[in-house]
Amino acid sequence: MRVVVRRWGNSLAVRLPKAVAVDCGLSEGSLAELRLADGKVVLAPVARQKQSLEGLLAGVTKGNLHGEVDAGEPVGREAW
Repeated sequence: MRVVVRRWGNSLAVRLPKAVAVDCGLSEGSLAELRLADGKVVLAPVARQKQSLEGLLAGVTKGNLHGEVDAGEPVGREAW
């Protein structure tokens, strides 16, 4: 499949046809790795790692843990 390289600001860009994006599992906002291999440009999707609650909590330390936040007195129907 041939595509046209176009200018995008100070860079060059290539549009991926929808069929190629779908086959690769790419959509808007997807992460991809761009590299040069044997003189060829290779674009590959980056698999997102699933995060677990345990993994997220493992990153909590005394240095990044904040205290309670006072949001003021209840207003309206939020107080039972």
